[in-house]
Amino acid sequence: MAQDGFIVEIEQIKDYQFGVHFTQGALIADEPPPTGTGSGPQPAELLAAAVGNCLMASLLFCQNKSHAPFGMLKARAQGHLGRDAAGRLRVTRIDVTLIAPGATARCLRLFENYCVVTESVRAGIPVHLAVTDEHGQVLHESPPPGSP
Repeated sequence: MAQDGFIVEIEQIKDYQFGVHFTQGALIADEPPPTGTGSGPQPAELLAAAVGNCLMASLLFCQNKSHAPFGMLKARAQGHLGRDAAGRLRVTRIDVTLIAPGATARCLRLFENYCVVTESVRAGIPVHLAVTDEHGQVLHESPPPGSP
């Protein structure tokens, strides 16, 4: 990502289908039925994917800088939807679980703070993170949203 920003171009294909063009490729986004046809990820899913992907990349970057042996990463990002005070549908929370075999204690302490997307999203949407090993043992967990 460029230090000063990026551009994503979006164009309507038909109805609620949109072509999303990134520097290195494209995808089709679509709202789920009954509004759209569900022929691609919905924008809220793209938001959750961006949070999960950024966390994975941040942890991987730290591990690589540490020259520590490391297994393949996996993640699961779950978005929660709810209504705001005006009754409008909103993303109310994102829960991310990273499976990170071989993650070092040092990287587990540091990586979250360097994730550009997650820390930006957290300014408006609670994000909870749990990092586990391949057996489900929790290695690191951010405080649940709403905790002091």
